[in-house]
Amino acid sequence: MVIGNSAAEGVIKFQATHRHQALDANRFGVHFRSLMGWRRLLFEVGAVGQDPKRYDGAGYGNMSFRLTPYSAERGERRFLITGTQTGGLEQVTLSHCCVVHRYDIRQNSVHSSGEIQPSSESLTHGAIYDLSPAIRFVFHGHMPELWQRAKQLRLPTTRPQVAYGTQDMALEMRRLYRDSNLSEVRCLAMAGHEDGIISFGRSAQEAGAVLVRELARAYSF
Repeated sequence: MVIGNSAAEGVIKFQATHRHQALDANRFGVHFRSLMGWRRLLFEVGAVGQDPKRYDGAGYGNMSFRLTPYSAERGERRFLITGTQTGGLEQVTLSHCCVVHRYDIRQNSVHSSGEIQPSSESLTHGAIYDLSPAIRFVFHGHMPELWQRAKQLRLPTTRPQVAYGTQDMALEMRRLYRDSNLSEVRCLAMAGHEDGIISFGRSAQEAGAVLVRELARAYSF
């Protein structure tokens, strides 16, 4: 069991309780393959990756999907997510992912298991899954063209002072879902997280299609 906390750029900011163990590939099947297909696509277009000239050299981009039972209570909606600082990897396997078993925004804590610790955005992913049982996939990428045109596109946008991976960012998901058209567009910009974009959907195809749709709109300006 590993317990850690860090506030450095590109790494975990929540209290992480993590059990190091191999994940059983038989549990994830088609959902994992679909997630990895979309991750490879996002890597190829630069929405996921690592560049020493950007973001203090930290890897960026993370993706997840919910695990059954879908009837679980908020804070216990388990999901598989890519691990911390895996953005720079072209090929990702199950060893580069982990399962988040529970999360608590108020306590700023995440409990997980796998061969790697969870993404720094895990609390944000959990907050999105808490919005609706119908949300099954969450994608977070860095897309400068889309991020810079978020206002023109009227994308729901987090407050500029809110940093990534924090309790406040998780709470922003709730605010935007309540006060904006986020439930309809299923895409948002993170004003305080350079180039940060999040999409979600009932399937990997839907979450990915949302990004493609909004990027096409951004290119039309």
